[in-house]
Amino acid sequence: MGTDELNAAERRLRDAYARGGVVDVRDGKQAEVEVRAEAIAALLLGAGGDPGPGERPALRLTGARVSGRLDLRFAQVPVPVVLADCEIEEAPLLYGAALRELVLSECVLPGLVADLAQIDGSCVLSGCRLTGPLRLTRARIRGDVDLRGSRIGAAGAEAIAAMHADVGGDLLCTNLEVTGHFRLSGATVGGEFDLEGATLSNPGGHALDAYHVQIGEDFTFHPGFSAEGRVILSGASVKAAIGFCGARLSNPGDIALEAVDVNVIRNFDLGEGLSVEGGITLDGTHVGTRLSFRDAVLANPGGTTLSLRLTQARETDLRTRQPIYGTVDARGAELGTLYDAPETWPADLRLAEATYDALATPLSAAERLDWLRRGTRGYLPQPYEQLAASYRRLGHEDEARTVLLAKQRDRRAVLPAHTRVWGHLQDATVGYGYRPLRAAAWLLTLLIGGALYFTAHPPVPLDRATAPPFNALVYTVELLLPIAAFGQKAAYTSHGAAQWLAYGLTAAGGVLATTVAAGITRAISRQ
Repeated sequence: MGTDELNAAERRLRDAYARGGVVDVRDGKQAEVEVRAEAIAALLLGAGGDPGPGERPALRLTGARVSGRLDLRFAQVPVPVVLADCEIEEAPLLYGAALRELVLSECVLPGLVADLAQIDGSCVLSGCRLTGPLRLTRARIRGDVDLRGSRIGAAGAEAIAAMHADVGGDLLCTNLEVTGHFRLSGATVGGEFDLEGATLSNPGGHALDAYHVQIGEDFTFHPGFSAEGRVILSGASVKAAIGFCGARLSNPGDIALEAVDVNVIRNFDLGEGLSVEGGITLDGTHVGTRLSFRDAVLANPGGTTLSLRLTQARETDLRTRQPIYGTVDARGAELGTLYDAPETWPADLRLAEATYDALATPLSAAERLDWLRRGTRGYLPQPYEQLAASYRRLGHEDEARTVLLAKQRDRRAVLPAHTRVWGHLQDATVGYGYRPLRAAAWLLTLLIGGALYFTAHPPVPLDRATAPPFNALVYTVELLLPIAAFGQKAAYTSHGAAQWLAYGLTAAGGVLATTVAAGITRAISRQ
């Protein structure tokens, strides 16, 4: 493009290019000043001439209307490109381009295509308005990607496509507004990914798809972040923390946050004012320190509100602001130290095969049994054994026995009728072996009652000449305990009502001895 073909603004831009000067074409004028995209491309591709000694060329343009399409596909652009407060008529094509730095500030444009681009410095689109998609798929940016304060819209389609992008610095999305699908599955961010105050809207679809991303520092969604549609973090690896404090997620009747098999080195914070309408799925996620829902509001009526299946954390805080509305499924989870509060326990809580090292909230066994039985379908022994083990670690053996007794009683409800009768007998006599004093009380009662009766109604000796003196207490002991042999039972015989009482004491003693043995055996084996 010859010099005589340039307009005044384009000539100014050419003259300032070699020294990297800023060209502000507004100069207080009300009318827009046009700069053609082909003129910009010509400068960037060598028409600007070689810089003089000490000069650092750059293209810096402010306030222009850029007409036509800026086509730099597979081009080598060795200078920074900085456009501020410009209206760009057509989406620039930077596919496969190699750039020093790209900065668009407060610009309006119909989109940007930079797939496979390589940028040595930063890629900045701050405060911009894009009415079409931003494409950065497989782009490689060594510095930051800065989208702070921008608005990007592509309703019902991909508004941001950055699959497998490689960002060496931070991905800054503070106060970003996106209408459509924000997709960066497989991307790598060397620094932090900051979505504080961002608004993502794609109702009924995916608001954010960060599947299998790798984040070198924090992954931040708080405070003020909001999303309509599903947020996907599944397979993500985060070397610091993930935070959703004060965020709002909405995807009614479906999953609002899908974070399956996430690996986060430090905390995963989903509390401190988080509001979620829809489900949260954290199945298989590994949290290095603390998983927290403290002061969160979670609701997914009629469905699973929180799924923690096979989740692992050193500490888990379930002290939500109010009871979780919907099912909490923690089957197979390893919760570490568990913090909870009775006033916010969910109505439907599934704990099969879940484990925890300690329960931070001190509660009685009766209270914990109410917690354990919430949402339990049928008899499951492991939750009782886990709860009893936690009491034993604290030295609360009485509470542990209460839990294990409740386990046997709940097991009895699913047994056949004839087996339940035997269970009731063991329960009434020795509390399945977990109430040893109850057996002693039964024996003592039968012993005292029998001794008093036989004192008043002594049996008849079989041989008066050889029979030892009658002792009602010893005689009753021999009737109750088959292994006892003091000579009283063999020397005396009862008749009438006394005989029937003797039969009853013998039968009761045999049954009691059997149930005591069975109960003690069960207690020792902790079944």
